[in-house]
Amino acid sequence: MPTLWLMYWLNYLDRNAIALARLNDLEEDLNLSSSEYQTCVSILFVGYLLGQVPSNMLITRVRPSWYMSGCMALWAVVSALTALAKDFKGLLLVRFFLGVTGALYMLSIFYTRKEIATRISILYTGNILATAFAGLIAAGIFHGMDNLAGISGWQWLFILQGAVTFLIAVLSIFTLPDDPLVTRWLTEEERTLAHERIVADTVGARHQTSTFSGLKEAARDPKIWLFAFMQHMHLAANGFKNFFPTAVETLGFSTTITLVLTCPPYLIAGLISVVWSWSSGRFNERTWHITIAKAIAIFGFILGCATLNTGARYFAMVVFAIGTYAVNSIVLGWVSSTCGQTKEKKASSLAIVNTIANASFVWTPVYDGHVLECCVLACLCGQCVGNEDVAYSGE
Repeated sequence: MPTLWLMYWLNYLDRNAIALARLNDLEEDLNLSSSEYQTCVSILFVGYLLGQVPSNMLITRVRPSWYMSGCMALWAVVSALTALAKDFKGLLLVRFFLGVTGALYMLSIFYTRKEIATRISILYTGNILATAFAGLIAAGIFHGMDNLAGISGWQWLFILQGAVTFLIAVLSIFTLPDDPLVTRWLTEEERTLAHERIVADTVGARHQTSTFSGLKEAARDPKIWLFAFMQHMHLAANGFKNFFPTAVETLGFSTTITLVLTCPPYLIAGLISVVWSWSSGRFNERTWHITIAKAIAIFGFILGCATLNTGARYFAMVVFAIGTYAVNSIVLGWVSSTCGQTKEKKASSLAIVNTIANASFVWTPVYDGHVLECCVLACLCGQCVGNEDVAYSGE
């Protein structure tokens, strides 16, 4: 769990760097228009989507520790190479190859239905804390290293984060487990127990099949498509994070203060998301946990649109961050616990849901004025409707 968390944290630190680099003259240095910047944000998810299903199918047939560490090393190099981009085409190319897959599948083979949502939530605090501390890290780099050795602050940001990510990728080869039955630091008895409790907890558990059979089985399960719709709508509402530093900048503070102010909403949201997911697992309830969280998010978005008061707007940012981040792990835990009869189907199910969900990040950066807020509210309402459909058809 600690290794996966660190990998996830670094992945989102590298992903979110572009939003922070924008505050350090990235657009001016590369002569980017606003639409070109939005395209560079979106293109990451195109590469991520294309690799999701094949990657999760492959991870059931290779050693996950080597596969995920290799992927991490590659994205570290790609992230560092962003510093060499000279124009729109160069930035677009390197952004296409950023991404990480397989972490959710690895958690699902070690934790039961009641445990998985909390563990996914803890994993996703890597995303939240990366987004939170990215601003603080960037503030330090921009302040102390801008134009050092003739290199811009935003370039140093990509170089340093890429170097650290590569180092952790090498170390993770030795710390990531591959399967409960071959985990090095467990005794033989503990390995057997870890494996058998997952088998006993899986609804309709069967022996493994081929990777393509698992994919076909997942694609034929109607629950998968309801889950995919729910998660797509949820992540559409969560798309604000790609522009959050820019949104906070509208409060009128300096660049350094703006970067610092991006931190608290994510810290609070991360803490509450873990508690909320634990509550969902503890009471074995998902429908109302998801619906209430979305109602909180809607309130935050409405408040942010309805006032020009600086304090109230910042409070609204905290509220909608809490409401959106509280849901992610619960939905994905639901997928893992109800669509995992074989490990091949489980891996494919998670990949399909994640692929369709992350497709929302391709279109959410393209907005004009308050159309974004309207889209977010529509997405939230649609997600709640999908949530009710699954509640009546699958729990």
